[in-house]
Amino acid sequence: MVSVDVPGPGEDGDGRTGVDWDSLPWFGSSVAAAPLVPLRANRSVFLPLWNNVDYSGQVWMEAPPTEEEEDEEEDGEEGRRPTVTVSRLRDSFLSGRRGVTRGAVQHQLIVRIINKSPLTYYGRTDRNCECPYKAVLELCDQTGSVCAVLWNSVCVSWYRRLKPGDIVGLRRFRVKQRYQAEPGVIEISVNSRNPAAQISVLPESSVSPEYVPPAVIYSFYNSQQILDQPHDTVCDVIGVLTFVGRSERIRSKDGKGAELVEYRWLQLEDGASDQPIMVKLFSTSQPETHLKLHPASILVGTRLKLVRASEQTSYLTNSAYTQVYCSGQGHHSQMSYRRLRPVRCFLDWLRTQEDAAVLSRALIGGFFTYPPPPVSMETYMKERRGEPGFLRGAELQMALDRLCYRERCTFCIQATVTTVTYSRLGEDERCLFWTDRSSSFSPSSSLTLHPPILQNFSVLQSSIFSSQPVDASNSHQTAGSFKRKLLSTETPKKRGPWVTLQPEHNTDTVVLFEASMEFLQNVNPDDKDDDEDDDALSFVTAPSPPIVPPVTMETFPMCYDHAHWEEQTATVVMGGKTTPGRFDLAIDDYYTLKLRALSDGVLVDAVFPPTPGLPPPAPS
Repeated sequence: MVSVDVPGPGEDGDGRTGVDWDSLPWFGSSVAAAPLVPLRANRSVFLPLWNNVDYSGQVWMEAPPTEEEEDEEEDGEEGRRPTVTVSRLRDSFLSGRRGVTRGAVQHQLIVRIINKSPLTYYGRTDRNCECPYKAVLELCDQTGSVCAVLWNSVCVSWYRRLKPGDIVGLRRFRVKQRYQAEPGVIEISVNSRNPAAQISVLPESSVSPEYVPPAVIYSFYNSQQILDQPHDTVCDVIGVLTFVGRSERIRSKDGKGAELVEYRWLQLEDGASDQPIMVKLFSTSQPETHLKLHPASILVGTRLKLVRASEQTSYLTNSAYTQVYCSGQGHHSQMSYRRLRPVRCFLDWLRTQEDAAVLSRALIGGFFTYPPPPVSMETYMKERRGEPGFLRGAELQMALDRLCYRERCTFCIQATVTTVTYSRLGEDERCLFWTDRSSSFSPSSSLTLHPPILQNFSVLQSSIFSSQPVDASNSHQTAGSFKRKLLSTETPKKRGPWVTLQPEHNTDTVVLFEASMEFLQNVNPDDKDDDEDDDALSFVTAPSPPIVPPVTMETFPMCYDHAHWEEQTATVVMGGKTTPGRFDLAIDDYYTLKLRALSDGVLVDAVFPPTPGLPPPAPS
């Protein structure tokens, strides 16, 4: 509807009378509107834009519902002592007691949250569930531990409020056999209805000392200790961030590959060794924390899993209960790990560091890959277990066309290098390019001839490549002269590759270049080109410079600017953009290669930024 005209009560309309026009709801009125919900699905919450793990919207509460808080206040002294324990629940369930196996447990269970999992979205188009979420909490008291599953709208009301270390009281929950677990392992099911569970967060001082659950146990490892740990070790780390990569996505490994999961690379320093701690951090259902990760902040990662990529390289990544806490957001003051000895040792080392030294080597954003790719065919085949998995050029092009925004995928192709372009930033936008002449002028070449954009080529003598003098004025050949060279009966001499230094995308000499083209045009049919043919054997015509594909600035890491950290962090997250020249880049040069697939001759452009791209940590 573009417009509508509503006649007033005194105007002649369609005969309606007695209508209160002021009672009609209008857009933008002061009356409180209903909460925004998806229109085309029976859902009570929206999914986030970039992944299915984070929560999205104001409906996700940070504080517990007021009704349940009132219920807890009415309990009085009863809330200080549990009326059931974990071990009694397990024994009652295994013995088949009816009140535990079939009904809801009305007794109060007082436990501490040991671990907290990310959210799991299990929504499907063929299932009618308003809030298809679940989350797992690992709980313990003095008699044992048990897992509790928060279902559906309970996640919306309580997930953001609960954190590891909290003491909670539970009532009206169900006990079940844990899914895909050994016999005898139980879990607690916390639902919003049938029955509606009661949850309350209890201050530790309100619980009787003999019933206070055990504290959370942390296993902090420094960078030196991690080197000696085996694969799949679960550990906690603390360090100062010196590199925060851009957010990227990869296909999930659920067998279908339809879902994209978000991750980013982090580098931590703790002063225990010269080796930094590398972390491949996936989403942990803490979107506010991930959006504000930046260098020079202190990060604590709990329940990270060690991955041994090779004998020399390893990194940490998410486990089922990974959580991250960053300085500047009030996390550390609320957690019990701040009093542990490994944390105090790190803080003692951090006090010896100068701000300027840390900020000088801090980087943010840009393309980053770890572990480093293999540099030999032997190493590559060993990693692939003898299956190279080479793609044809057309297959690679189809795979690239299917990639989504910031999706990372690894491909392998056999190709020859036809052109190498070396670009250096900040020096009059000049670049050096090398062209394989045999590939460039092959009659069967699939290269498309483009009009020259770059002009005023100058010759660079190279001791590496055998180059010949180049006539800078004859930078464009007529079709007739080129054809005569192809039909020449004299066998041309073997020529080396061209190495040429030229301005990149310089438009200051376009007029002069077009004027000089008049000397290459032959408008007199009586003129003979014999001299031109003879001269062609004595010098080489400079080739048209390659069309260098544009490289987006987000490909390169930026030098961290603490004065504008909020702006920088916003540019490297999903959907972020940066203005060229707004921040200093951490690299000065890069290579662009044009590759020709050996299988079908398809041309592919590849960018090779400097590697590894990260400075080594400062010596401890």
